[in-house]
Amino acid sequence: MTNHSEATGFSESDDAGRGEQHLAPGTTDPNEGGLPEHQVTLRTPAELADALPYLLGYRPEDSIVLVALHDRAGRGRFGGRARLGIPASADDWDSAARQLAHGLVTGSERRGVRPEQMVAFLCQEPAKGETGRQVMERLRPLAQKMRVACGNLDVPVIEALCISDGRFWSYCCDRAECCPPEGSPMGLPGTSVLAAAATYAGVQVRGTLRELRARLLPWETAGVPEQEAALDRIGVELVTRILDDSKRAGVAEETLELAERLRCRFAEAPPVSGTLTSDLRDDGLLGHDEAARLILGLQDRATRDRAAEWMEGDEAAPALRLWRALARRCVGPYSEHAAAPLTLAGWVAWSTGDQLEAREALAMALGVDCDYLFARLLHQACNEGLDPESIRRCLRAERVSREQEDTGQLDQREHVEEPVRGDGVVCSPKSGDGGGRRSRQMAGAAGSLPRSARGTGRNPGERGARGSRVARPRASAGSRPGAVQPGGTAPGSSKGSAPRTSRKGAARRSGPRPDGLRPGGAGGEGDA
Repeated sequence: MTNHSEATGFSESDDAGRGEQHLAPGTTDPNEGGLPEHQVTLRTPAELADALPYLLGYRPEDSIVLVALHDRAGRGRFGGRARLGIPASADDWDSAARQLAHGLVTGSERRGVRPEQMVAFLCQEPAKGETGRQVMERLRPLAQKMRVACGNLDVPVIEALCISDGRFWSYCCDRAECCPPEGSPMGLPGTSVLAAAATYAGVQVRGTLRELRARLLPWETAGVPEQEAALDRIGVELVTRILDDSKRAGVAEETLELAERLRCRFAEAPPVSGTLTSDLRDDGLLGHDEAARLILGLQDRATRDRAAEWMEGDEAAPALRLWRALARRCVGPYSEHAAAPLTLAGWVAWSTGDQLEAREALAMALGVDCDYLFARLLHQACNEGLDPESIRRCLRAERVSREQEDTGQLDQREHVEEPVRGDGVVCSPKSGDGGGRRSRQMAGAAGSLPRSARGTGRNPGERGARGSRVARPRASAGSRPGAVQPGGTAPGSSKGSAPRTSRKGAARRSGPRPDGLRPGGAGGEGDA
């Protein structure tokens, strides 16, 4: 810091600013890793550099990290945190600095706790032939832009650190006795007072974001051709049945029955240690044809919403493992189909309290399909620090209602003669409300989101009828059947669900792909 004798307290027990960042999808990182009911005082740049992984809950790579400080009785307390990847082009540094500073400050203000000061971190490993000190000098203009951006918002940056190649440098201190030009070595992980306090409090640092994303990325193994062939083969069968009105609902039920069997299979598997070993074990529990049927079946949003009900209790952990395994099977031209399992993985992670994996999974879902509204709404809600319980209540109510309908105990407010969609939701033919109770419940949950995050609807000519996605068989790539309406309709929309196709000849998009993120992408308002 500018005044290195000034103390900063690391305490989360009274932090009203957690989860304050609000950035574009794919650019935010969670603020995990607080130390409830414990306090550690940090006085030097070395202690601040050592604290960064514990502030975030992971070790950042290639990142700009901004941490808010709140003054409490003359002692700084850490508040909200926000991260942004370092843009490759220096031309983008100014806008990135403004975005990060504005997002954190305005997020704090929305919660009534405006930061008094900021601490900035620049983390980047040297390129080939580059030294850590050269990285520090190259990023010096970015550090200055961060200080200017925060200063323009009347929140000064009191310390800016560069961490690279196992060393750190201060951009705010030029005293050689504490901040030498060659940098200071980082301490060994787990040896500081803060590390000891974190261990005592049960806080764990989870490696890097790259390692977390690797669990959700498509395969790059010898099994890719066989999985792709299974997706092609099963796609031919499923599309034929989806095009048949009398068989469409059966596809949804079979998908859910298969998902239930696989979830139980994952739950019964003996535990193993290590994430890589666990993922390899899960991959072995899932056959190629099983994965293909489930990936393609989950492209129907009504089916996906029912699968999202496995979000808590003993159901959540095996469901999360299953969704991860399915995301890894979305190989080759089927990469866009990963939006559904990635969103389900993000939802279950968020519902069970793992905001780190939730944000990354949802950002990856938006990366493969920027129009996937369910992922976008969840990502927005997670970034805004909202409580997932409102969505859980909707899903619980839908599950209970469906079980009552299955046993003949219909809600007195519904008409017995109303038809039932493939997902078991009652739809009124008189009103044309294709979403039924699910639409109303989910729209209510989405209503707690900022208005900018809720869908506004689009021309149904874009991407078919704003519906589900299934793989179109390669053999029929030349034909263009009309809008298919599998299973149920999009929650909050009276339009039917149309097939969604991938980029290769076997599966092509049914409409133009809009640029950027737009609220009405994957469905109408209430698709949450």
